Amino acid sequence: MKILVLNCGSSSIKYKLFEMEDKSVLAQGGVEKIGLKDSFLKFSLPNGEKVQWNKEMEEHTVGIELIFAALTDAQYGCIKSLEEIDAVGHRCVHGGEKFNKSVVITQEVIDQITECNDLAPLHNPANLKGIAAVSAILPNVPQVGVFDTAFHQTMPDFAYMYALPYELYEKYGIRRYGFHGTSHRYVSKRVCEILNTDYNNSKIITAHIGNGGSVTAVLNGKSVDTSMGMTPVEGLMMGTRCGDLDLGVATYLMEKENLDTTAFANLVNKKSGVAGVSGVSSDMRDIEKAVEEGNKRADLARNMFCYRVRKYIGAYAAAMNGVDTIVFTGGIGENDAFVRAAICKGLTFLGVEINEELNASVRGKETILSTPASKVQVVLVPTDEEYMIASDTMDLVK
Repeated sequence: MKILVLNCGSSSIKYKLFEMEDKSVLAQGGVEKIGLKDSFLKFSLPNGEKVQWNKEMEEHTVGIELIFAALTDAQYGCIKSLEEIDAVGHRCVHGGEKFNKSVVITQEVIDQITECNDLAPLHNPANLKGIAAVSAILPNVPQVGVFDTAFHQTMPDFAYMYALPYELYEKYGIRRYGFHGTSHRYVSKRVCEILNTDYNNSKIITAHIGNGGSVTAVLNGKSVDTSMGMTPVEGLMMGTRCGDLDLGVATYLMEKENLDTTAFANLVNKKSGVAGVSGVSSDMRDIEKAVEEGNKRADLARNMFCYRVRKYIGAYAAAMNGVDTIVFTGGIGENDAFVRAAICKGLTFLGVEINEELNASVRGKETILSTPASKVQVVLVPTDEEYMIASDTMDLVK
């Protein structure tokens, strides 16, 4: 069975085509700068060579048409006909309280996703454009929606509610939803396979840390708390997002800097975090280079970043009355040995002990980082959200 996975952003489309019989990736790439004159499709060949096609794409349908053209291209393609695609799985960002699992897309589902647009105004409309584009080109191919928020719908009310007047929750759905759910679900399941432990009898903390990041407490296979909130701004310090912030700072800055809501949202989403504190970059690789050159603000930003992840791990160990396993994933979690080590150094009270030499040598590979004496297993598990989407899609369309 061949499953195409699409991740439609406001101006981009990422894709992977899977052969589910052997879990292989037949093709992958992405469209960028939709709506701009210099838009293009870039994809990778099996030998690692990258090919770029430049084409003006006014909207998502043209982008998806170009992806289909690449998949069936005589020179670069991997399938002879679009009829070989058995189903399409879509990454959908926000399902609100309407979706607690992946679903086959129907008109009713489309209407419900549309009702969640206010909760994710940049992402949900783009997801819907992708669904509509596939429907127009391949009307008979089943489609599945896999929601970033679905995994976290098992959080208890005392964990997801904000201490605001209850009628605001009833009126607007103001509550914590969490994100990166597909990644947290994948790595928490995968780590139990690696360790040969029971997913349904486990206390796992997953740290998905990259330019965006979140930490999740997974108790007996269910998310019981997560660091992101109603929006992805809450929680960890991120590349350009501020994370947790005293709300009094918001009103103070809006008055002092004469900021409206749009300007303030831009400040906390795009100008803060690691980039805002360091003044260097949102990329941790640039931060580390700057630290080596003696940049004190870059050092401060990195210390703040590691401290906040460590603090959430400690909090979630308390939330679950213990922890068996800590998982690092995401761009930084998979590749930055310094950050992993700095986070773990503050967790010795839990009995965490990592093999520092091994940790320093590994990048992007499934690895048990903890020593045999460690009371908590620490494991690096590269995330694979696309495969999780493909797997859900296959299960539902079968």
